[in-house]
Amino acid sequence: MSLNFRVPIFDVKNLSFKVRGQEILSDISLEIFNGEYIAIIGPNGGGKTTLIRMLLGLETPTSGEIKLYGKKLKNFKEWHKIGYVPQRASLVDESFPATVLDIVNMGRVSKRSIFSSMDKNDTSAVEDAMKKMDIVALKDKMVGTLSGGQRQRVMIARALASKPEILILDEPNTGVDMRSQKNFYALLSKLNKEENITIVFITHDIGVIADDIARLFTINQKATICNDPKKALSCEDMSALYGIEAHLIHNHKHEH
Repeated sequence: MSLNFRVPIFDVKNLSFKVRGQEILSDISLEIFNGEYIAIIGPNGGGKTTLIRMLLGLETPTSGEIKLYGKKLKNFKEWHKIGYVPQRASLVDESFPATVLDIVNMGRVSKRSIFSSMDKNDTSAVEDAMKKMDIVALKDKMVGTLSGGQRQRVMIARALASKPEILILDEPNTGVDMRSQKNFYALLSKLNKEENITIVFITHDIGVIADDIARLFTINQKATICNDPKKALSCEDMSALYGIEAHLIHNHKHEH
């Protein structure tokens, strides 16, 4: 994939973030381009979620600059272009009083006033998102009664309802069984290849990430960018990243 002379979706320069004097992220610079499929890995507390929150304007960096589609973060208004599935989004209380359709409808709020009624465009976008995630048959089910894998697809459908150009997922497999994880990675690959949706996701599933992704970002206070993820998956590299002895199983191919 050529990245020459294109304006990146995200352009991050010299980003740092401190909390009460403790440095969480230090001098991060990276670019994310349209159509890419990127994984972010790193140890707990290494700053992965903090980085994503800053990209989305949910945290303010101590120093550095973030541009979205060539605009400074404070000037960016087209948030419907970015779909976000936060950490633990699929962990819903069983008594939560909302249907699958209610949840996916929430994804259209960025395209209209929260108090306005759904129009034909909204309804069409919601139906399309549910079809992509194969949850149309579940639309009248209470979301709290679904399996972890089903709830995961509902939350991704909610993000897709705004017709985003980029989908960001933070540890999306939390609480999801192995079979559902396999289906999940197939869905991500399909969205990237067939819908040209840029995919960025945080994961701890080290063994699976090299199968489809184009680039790998490792985050542990500082960032390392690898354009050949398979070469990055050595035990030595992972041991250095996580600070422990790492043992990897290669040729994962989505099987468990």
